[in-house]
Amino acid sequence: MSSSPTVTTPALVALYREHQVGLIRMAILLVGDEATAEDVVHDVFLRMQDRPPRLDDEGKLLAYVRAAVVNGCRMVLRRRRWSWGRTEQHEPAVWSAESAAILSEDRREVMRALQRLPRRQREALVLRYYLDLTDEEVSQAMGIRPGTVRSTMTRALAALARELGGEVR
Repeated sequence: MSSSPTVTTPALVALYREHQVGLIRMAILLVGDEATAEDVVHDVFLRMQDRPPRLDDEGKLLAYVRAAVVNGCRMVLRRRRWSWGRTEQHEPAVWSAESAAILSEDRREVMRALQRLPRRQREALVLRYYLDLTDEEVSQAMGIRPGTVRSTMTRALAALARELGGEVR
């Protein structure tokens, strides 16, 4: 067993309160719907409450949680592929007339194009551009090397540009 200190419940509660919305939004972009995204994030925090992680530095807790949410999203997508044969395309829900007006066609098209990308490319784009993480932070969340993050990002941006009918710059 590790001699690293266990993360305390107050630290988990504080992290949840501060980052819950951002983690759910990240998960929405990965799994395609809000209810599933909320479930993934809540499951991560419930598991950590039952079995708190042991970290050398409590400052690494957010990176640990991001990685756990990304892994939870991967698990959901694997289950969907297994039960449905393939992942369905996400059509954002309309909660009100105002939200329908705000959700423009351009944004919906980008979301559809993002969902058509391979999982790894989609994850890299969401972590880098939505959460504004550094290459090092993306590599920690995805469990890959920083150099692999950069090459994945290059391929993802080129594929996204092709999907949207644009040119790669």
